[in-house]
Amino acid sequence: MIIDCHNHVGADLLFYLHGDFPYAQHLVAMHDEGRALGVDRWIVFPFVSHLALDVTGFMQGEIKDEKGRLHDVPYAFENRRLLQEINVMFPEEGKRMLPFVMVDPMRNVAAQAKELRRLRADYRFYGIKLQTTILQADIKHLKERGKVFLELAAEWDLPFLIHSSVAESDVWAQAKDILDIAEANLHLRFCLAHSCRYDRECLDRVNLLPNTWFDCSAHCIHCEGAVEDLPYIAPRARRFDSDFTNPGRVIADLAAAYPHKFMWGSDSPFYSYAGEINGQVVRLISTYEREVAALKFSPPEVITRIASTNTRKLLKLHDESILS
Repeated sequence: MIIDCHNHVGADLLFYLHGDFPYAQHLVAMHDEGRALGVDRWIVFPFVSHLALDVTGFMQGEIKDEKGRLHDVPYAFENRRLLQEINVMFPEEGKRMLPFVMVDPMRNVAAQAKELRRLRADYRFYGIKLQTTILQADIKHLKERGKVFLELAAEWDLPFLIHSSVAESDVWAQAKDILDIAEANLHLRFCLAHSCRYDRECLDRVNLLPNTWFDCSAHCIHCEGAVEDLPYIAPRARRFDSDFTNPGRVIADLAAAYPHKFMWGSDSPFYSYAGEINGQVVRLISTYEREVAALKFSPPEVITRIASTNTRKLLKLHDESILS
């Protein structure tokens, strides 16, 4: 069984209005393309921006909390919309989905927690996802303002999957800050996305902590970033050693170095990114096929370990019959 542990479903109004790509993915399209490539299950969650932000700033790429909100509670609409799509609109494809809910650790957290309790009374979900860079909401808010999400994860025995960064300019999602939170909450489970941008120090710390994993989402364009020494990748002095011209080789090397902590995920549709940054168009383009091909560079026993066994350990499903 191949479980893709990192996928967005729905639409992102910020990306659409600002002119960035991608800005949407349909559940059925993801399912059909992935099934044709041999993927069996998907961990899915909404896109990143939410309707409790001021949408009037989206065309300029601005994150504001003033007027122009379409909803008062972050992700209340997006989480319920996703779970309705999975359970009501497309239940056949939905049977293969393992939905996570998105949360914002900084804005109106008490109302978010209340909405999540209502949602859980209606639908099952299996984890909590955060992408704090786009929201400009420091992940360290989980320690205080957003502590309620740690409490809910403990109550419901759910893992976290958290967008991570090592770029100096990204003060909101530093991998080391996520690891500090994980170390202070050993009773909870955490997965750091994007291979910690190949930062060896962070990956080694993931390996040492008993409650942390990492995924390789958007792997191929991260390999390209390493080859070109782009700033969103760990600098060479701290970078995991591999041949980044060969994404399959990198997955094999990561799986050998961190055999019980590495999970495979595509980050669909964000295995590609295109947008204007500082007046220049940046195009980092991959495909679902390339992401799966990089996984299948490894032998079957490695594929099973990083695309099923390790993912199940993070999930710790109380009823694994949902995977049959």
